[in-house]
Amino acid sequence: MKIKGKLLLMLFLITWSAFAVITFVNHSHNYLFKSYFDADYFQSSRESYVEQLGKYVLAPFDAEAAKKQIGVSQEEIENYRNYFGGLTEQVENIRAQYSEQIMQAEGAQDASLKDMLVAERDAKIADIKKNFESDEYVEEKIIKLKENVIDEYASEQASLRQDFLNEFTYFNYHFVNVETGEVLDSGPQDKNNVFREQFGDDNPFLTVNKAVYIDGYSNEYMSGPLYIDGEVEKFEGSITLPKSMVKSDSNFASEYHSFKMAKIIFFIVWITGIMTIAALFTVAKPSKEHFKGLEKAQYAFLRMPVDVRILLIVIAAFVWVALISSTSNTIGNLFYFRHNILSAVFEMIMNLFFMYLAVSASIIGAIWIFESVNSEEKVKQQIRHAMLYRLSEGMQDLFLNRSVGLQAIGILGVSFLAGIGFVGAGYGGGELVIIYILLFFFIALPAVLVFLRHMGYLNRIMKQTQEMAAGRLTSEIKVKGRSIFAKHAANLNSLREGVRNSMSEQAKSERLKTELITNVSHDLRTPLTSIITYTDLLKNPNLSDEERKQYIDVLDKKSARLKTLIEDLFEVSKMASGNIEITRQHLDLTLLMKQLIGEHEEEFAKSNFDLRVSMPKQPLFAYVDGQKMWRVIDNLLVNAMKYSLEGTRIYLTLKQTGSAAEITVKNVSKYELTENVEELTERFKRADASRHTDGSGLGLAIAQSIVDLHNGRLTIEVDGDLFKVTVLVPIEY
Repeated sequence: MKIKGKLLLMLFLITWSAFAVITFVNHSHNYLFKSYFDADYFQSSRESYVEQLGKYVLAPFDAEAAKKQIGVSQEEIENYRNYFGGLTEQVENIRAQYSEQIMQAEGAQDASLKDMLVAERDAKIADIKKNFESDEYVEEKIIKLKENVIDEYASEQASLRQDFLNEFTYFNYHFVNVETGEVLDSGPQDKNNVFREQFGDDNPFLTVNKAVYIDGYSNEYMSGPLYIDGEVEKFEGSITLPKSMVKSDSNFASEYHSFKMAKIIFFIVWITGIMTIAALFTVAKPSKEHFKGLEKAQYAFLRMPVDVRILLIVIAAFVWVALISSTSNTIGNLFYFRHNILSAVFEMIMNLFFMYLAVSASIIGAIWIFESVNSEEKVKQQIRHAMLYRLSEGMQDLFLNRSVGLQAIGILGVSFLAGIGFVGAGYGGGELVIIYILLFFFIALPAVLVFLRHMGYLNRIMKQTQEMAAGRLTSEIKVKGRSIFAKHAANLNSLREGVRNSMSEQAKSERLKTELITNVSHDLRTPLTSIITYTDLLKNPNLSDEERKQYIDVLDKKSARLKTLIEDLFEVSKMASGNIEITRQHLDLTLLMKQLIGEHEEEFAKSNFDLRVSMPKQPLFAYVDGQKMWRVIDNLLVNAMKYSLEGTRIYLTLKQTGSAAEITVKNVSKYELTENVEELTERFKRADASRHTDGSGLGLAIAQSIVDLHNGRLTIEVDGDLFKVTVLVPIEY
């Protein structure tokens, strides 16, 4: 036998075994070692018959006897009397009800109508007054209400009695009232019976409690069940099923023959089920070898998310369980199909065929799923690719912006309800159609139009985003309205502007990097070249002492110059990388300014500049690193002396501005400042493009870095040839 043949055989054996086991569990309590009269559904019919027989035939409801038991309590009288309020309140209400009608009758000059309304009003008022004057008067009214309830209940019982007699025509009964001796039977009793149940003698009597609660006893005055007392009556006798009923066309006969036929078929199913279970473990012997040759189907199945696979298997399991139930019901009612037995047999065969397919799919799918999750790593991988997992991630992403999430849910809800409304309007008729049309035009249609407008706007945004991704940053996305898409468009415009600025800054950075390399090379090479040249000159043994001294002085100056350049370069690098520490302390900036001016007093005296200083007379304290702050002011003053026009003034100012100390240096530049002033804080950037001065070009860059370390701000302003540097340092008390 080929492998596929073994697989088909194994699946058939499993299907038939499952069918036999489930039908045994569901139906063995009715068919195994039991006759039709022991079955649950017959016993249920018998119990219903006995109960209704006692209630409607043996001891029926007696309306006249019930009316004699009617009683009225004082509480009921008071409730009836005061239900609409007190006497005065009720009289005023009646007068108010009729006043307008009487006035209209007077206006119409209809004297007869007016007299009728007045008489009707007075009669009601008199009735209300009598309610408050006489308990007996109210009691009579309540008794009539209760009598009406009893009459309605009696009429209902009579209708139910007739339904009972029409339904249970196949039972015969014969009973005697134990107390009164009254005989009640269904007519002549047949001696040939297939079923008989005796009451009395050695068996319990059939008892009927005539006390009843009439539910639904309610009106505008009172509510609650109406209790009618009654005695418990006992009956002895029997109920029987004549043998002739088995051969009749009654429902009982059909059920009886269906039971016997179903019992035979179920026994065949159960016996063959035992055989298939035995064959399953002896002949078939299920193993993985049976599933070879199904790799393509397995590959296609395992490509689905694991939760979808599990759902398909669960659906398949429900299908074959439902088919087993359907087939069992067909077997149980096969006698009803005796006139069309071929149709019933064909239906069972088709059920068994589809059951076989469903069982096969669920078993094979379960095995493949088990193999795909037989390790912890595989379980994690399957969960990550599960549809519900991805859906939950999608839902989380959907509500990253609550507005988008709510709008999406709203559109889906409107669409879903519109579909339900369409179906409901189709089945509901004219009024629902009108309501649906109104809801469609005022809710669904506007929601759809808003959705389409948003989608069109989104498409435009996506198209322009593609252009931005391709590097075309010239066109700006139009911002329309205040929706989330408009905010997204504004954000994209900001991103576009940021990209343009970034590209501009990148170009600028590349240019400055090139200038930095050029300037560093120039500034380091100049003193180094001089050092090499004069070192070679010193090697000449014929030099005079004066020349040798002169060359050594040049070497000393150039070495100092080279040292300054290298130290400044290292310091700026450390500041830019954040590897420098500052030691803050409470420092009087006024005193620091005075000391610094004193340091440069001699230089300013020799120079052709006029230094103008403005500072507060009282101390101005700041929490700064004194050495670093000295370096900032010193660099600014030195920078001013180097690049100021001779014969001009240099202004140095210290003052408090809000919660910050403000240091300002102003001078008139001797070079034309045509470049971007922000670049002057870049490394090795000078005002003299020809680089004739002795500076390192790092003065402002160092000052900028120190100020940044103090969480301050350094700004440069140029107005023509006027050059102004402002330093703001926070003051902490």
